[in-house]
This record gives sequence, structure tokens and C-alpha cells, in this order.
Amino acid sequence: MEGSSGKGYAWAISAGFNAAFAAVSAKLLLPPVIRYGLVVFFNVIMWGCYVNSLKALSSLQATVTNFATNFLTSGLAGFFLFEELLSFKWFAGAMFIVIGVLILSKSSVEKREKKD
Repeated sequence: MEGSSGKGYAWAISAGFNAAFAAVSAKLLLPPVIRYGLVVFFNVIMWGCYVNSLKALSSLQATVTNFATNFLTSGLAGFFLFEELLSFKWFAGAMFIVIGVLILSKSSVEKREKKD
């Protein structure tokens, strides 16, 4: 089961990256048809990855991991690519999100071990 949840997290993280790529694509200075085509493309890939993550993880684990990856990647992409400012509150929020994901992941693994 461990390998299965590892793959599930990989799928959920991939979903988060693709969601962030969709957001970044929407901000690119490209012709609208290409820009929106990229947004749709990355969202379709994101949903495929998310559905695969749900096959190995609980919906809570998949959703929170996807959200955290999307949040962190979008924020950092905004900072590095578009020179957007990230406040201390953003970093504090990001830290709490990562801690929450780790707690949820660990508690879910512990529950599974107790059942076995």
C-alpha cells in the first residue's frame, strides 16, 4: 500500500503543478487563442492527474496536496516570473499549509497502520 500512496502523492503534486501552469499561462503575453488554449490544456492534464491521485489517496489527502502544490507554485511563479511581491503573511500561510499537509498525511498513514 505504501507504494500506492507514494504514487498518489506524485499524482496530486503533478495536479498542483499543472493547475499552477494554467494560472501562469493565463498571464503570459501571448495571443488570446494560444493563451486560453494553454489554460485549457493544463487544466485537462491537472484533472487527469487529480483523478489518478484519488485512486491511491483519500479525497482529503489528494485535494490538500493538490491545493498546497498549486498555492506554493503559483506564488513562487508570480514572484520569479512576474515580479509580484510576496508578503510575510504569504510565507506564514504557506508554512501553515505545508505543516497541515504533513500532519494530514502522517495521521492518515497512522490510521491505516492501526487498521492493518
